[in-house]
Amino acid sequence: MHVVVVGCGRVGSSLARQLTEAEHTVAVIDRKPDAFVRLGDEFTGRVIAGIGFDRDRLIEAGIEEAGALASVTNGDNSNILIARVARETFGIERVVARIYDPRRAAIYQRLGIATVATVAWTTERVLRRLIPDTLSVEWVDPSARVAVVERQIGRGWAGHRLLEIEDSGLARVVALSRLGVAQLPSPSLVAQEGDVVYLAVAADSLEQIEALLLGPAKGGH
Repeated sequence: MHVVVVGCGRVGSSLARQLTEAEHTVAVIDRKPDAFVRLGDEFTGRVIAGIGFDRDRLIEAGIEEAGALASVTNGDNSNILIARVARETFGIERVVARIYDPRRAAIYQRLGIATVATVAWTTERVLRRLIPDTLSVEWVDPSARVAVVERQIGRGWAGHRLLEIEDSGLARVVALSRLGVAQLPSPSLVAQEGDVVYLAVAADSLEQIEALLLGPAKGGH
C-alpha cells in the first residue's frame, strides 16, 4: 500500500521508516527540507518539501494512488485541514490526524476522522500505571456510542466465570490479559485477582461499568 505521511518530526519519521520496513511505499511531506535528515540514509521513500495541505504537493506525493494518509505535524489546525483535504478531495478512507487538544479530537472523531490525541493518550497510560483501578477508554467509535475499555477487575470477581460480566447487559467481554498474556474468553474461564479485561460497552454506561467491575451483584454465581 502507498501511504502519505505529512510531518517529518519524531513521530512522522518513525512512522515512515516502519512503513517502509513493512514493505509499503511511502512519501513524506514537510515544510522544512532539513527535517528529512531524521529519516536516515536507508529510507527508500519519497520526500517532498512543502505545505501538507497544498494540493500540488499531495499529488506529487502520490495521494491519488495512496491507500492511507497520516498527518502528524505539530499543529492541530494543519493536521485537521490536511485530513479533510485527503478525505473530501481525494477520497482517502484511511486518514489519521494527530491532535494535541483532546476536546478537538473528540469532535473530529465523531465526524469520522480518526485522531490520536497525544496528551490524552499519554495521560491515560500514566494514570493506569499509577492507579491500576482507573477505567481506561481505549477506543470510541466515530458516533461516540460504543467504547472499548480496559480495567483490572475487582477482587469480588475472583472465582466467578468471567462471562458472568455479560449477564448485566452492560458489556461484552472482548479479551482478558492475565500475567501479561492475552486470551479470548471461553465460557468456562474463571476470573482471577489481577486479571485485566477489555470490554465493549455503550459509551453512556461508563459509570455503571465502574460499579459492575467491583464484583458480581448479590445473588450472582
